[in-house]
Amino acid sequence: MARISDLIVVALLLLVTFGCSGTKHVDVMVPPRIDLTQHQTIGVIEFTTDAKGELGPLTTRRFTELARRDQGLVRIIEFGSKSAALGSVRESGMSTETLKALGRKHGVRTIITGELTVSEVKPDIRIDSWTSGSLSGKVDATLAVELIETESGASIWGTSARSTRSVGQVTVFKGGDFIFDAEDPDNAYGDLVDSLVAQVTRDFRVSWERRPVE
Repeated sequence: MARISDLIVVALLLLVTFGCSGTKHVDVMVPPRIDLTQHQTIGVIEFTTDAKGELGPLTTRRFTELARRDQGLVRIIEFGSKSAALGSVRESGMSTETLKALGRKHGVRTIITGELTVSEVKPDIRIDSWTSGSLSGKVDATLAVELIETESGASIWGTSARSTRSVGQVTVFKGGDFIFDAEDPDNAYGDLVDSLVAQVTRDFRVSWERRPVE
């Protein structure tokens, strides 16, 4: 009677044999769907947000870094906040004429804009002492981004993403009052921003596919 160890060895040999006779696969790199270098110089307006703190600049910076990571040489001009961008051309709204003015003034053919919407913090309170404690919280957020042609005002690419993450920097006091400190957006919202940015920059990044070898 065959021992269990011998049966295991035979089974492994069969798996190797059939595996070798099957179709082989290789991982193939797929280039970004959108080539940002074709747009020459791109303007970026700081993403707007309804959240407290400096979350807009953080999200804009993370987006720009990840979007250009797998691209070639991408020229980017940062306009700052929307009010600063509009003030540079003395306009009051993002109309077609405003976009044309921004394009001509700064020499950009396309502009990236984004809007981040963040829900109220949903606290999970844990009292550590009679006087104070700490809590964690969760927020839902949506990030919508567009690539707009300055000459026509047409949106030539757009996407959005949604994510739910825990946030830090929350303190609770006796009686149930709590404070959410978003002055340090990296600590408070870092994971949430990374999740959203990873989703909306997929078209700008390299991906990998497993394909059969002919």
